[in-house]
Amino acid sequence: MNITILGTGFAALTAIKQTRKLAPTAKITVISPSKELVYLPSLIWIPSKLRKADDLKIDLTNYFNRQTVEHIEASVTDITDEGRVVHTDKGTFNNDGLIIASGGRFIKKLPGIEHVITPCEGIKAAEDIKDRLDNLSGGTIAIGFGGNPKEPSAMRGGPMFEFLFGIDTLLRQQGRRSQFELVFFNPAPKPGKRLGDKVPDAVLKMMAKRDIQTHLGHKMKGFEANKVMTEGGEIDADLILFMPGMTGPAWSQNSDIAKSEGGLIKANELCQVEGMKKTYVAGDSGSYPGPEWQAKQAHMADLQAVAASRNLVAELHGKTEFETFKHELVCIIDTLSHGVLIKRTEKGTIMLPQCRLMHFAKRFFERWYIKQYK
Repeated sequence: MNITILGTGFAALTAIKQTRKLAPTAKITVISPSKELVYLPSLIWIPSKLRKADDLKIDLTNYFNRQTVEHIEASVTDITDEGRVVHTDKGTFNNDGLIIASGGRFIKKLPGIEHVITPCEGIKAAEDIKDRLDNLSGGTIAIGFGGNPKEPSAMRGGPMFEFLFGIDTLLRQQGRRSQFELVFFNPAPKPGKRLGDKVPDAVLKMMAKRDIQTHLGHKMKGFEANKVMTEGGEIDADLILFMPGMTGPAWSQNSDIAKSEGGLIKANELCQVEGMKKTYVAGDSGSYPGPEWQAKQAHMADLQAVAASRNLVAELHGKTEFETFKHELVCIIDTLSHGVLIKRTEKGTIMLPQCRLMHFAKRFFERWYIKQYK
């Protein structure tokens, strides 16, 4: 049994662990550009120097050895033959079963988007934010996020709230907050609704309490070097942080693999890729049926990876009973000193008041999560 897993992010690593547990003798091959996990949720702490780059980069050599998997350093270019052949820039690789967990990519179509920093692109982006903040003596910082109009779930808004509140806290700790104006912008009139109906008002109340200005409900037009342009006006800014909506991985764009209207790999509730056999997708690469509030986050990627692994192994063993994954959104919006816990399920949303304990809970979870892959 030869199983191939694409990626080294949250979904991929969970898929490796789950697949090895269910198929102890299977040959597992991992294909990705590097043998490294970057713990993206903690990028929010790089501008404050609470974390540095090396803290968030995990060499996966030991983990792969423990799981007895072979790693191939390559970039995927296509998938053909109903999932049985993976094409890469280093050659082609056959498999008996495939899990796609190679992540999505940000939509960079807005004019002038090269003038903004997109924090979740990686460590360099977070370090650029740190350097820019260190070199600014004052001015306006504009922070916002957008979405994929054809794929409502393909957005990452939570981290932008964290960068917003974290920068506010950092500037206050440095005694420089009075020299800056913070502006939050978003095309939605009530951003954060995906987290729960009561969340937008609570988040906007936090912004007002911190004297953070808002520019909401206006469609984005683009950017200039020091300007955010919307249909409702412009924002002059000395630093712009913007998280665009997401779409599928670059290799899938010109592939025949089934894609949703928003460009993500189309899957059913079992994480099976439409039109392919013994081929599954987990994490940001995929488009899944479910509630309108489902989001792209590490917790959901883990849940999808578990279901994908179980269903793939079951299919390879000729079984016909498969399982779905649970829709559950869990996050802690960190402010650098406190945290707000939000959990949303089919039953509703729980949002706890911000408290210092949640900040340390997020740091504890980071250490626990990273440790298992060292």
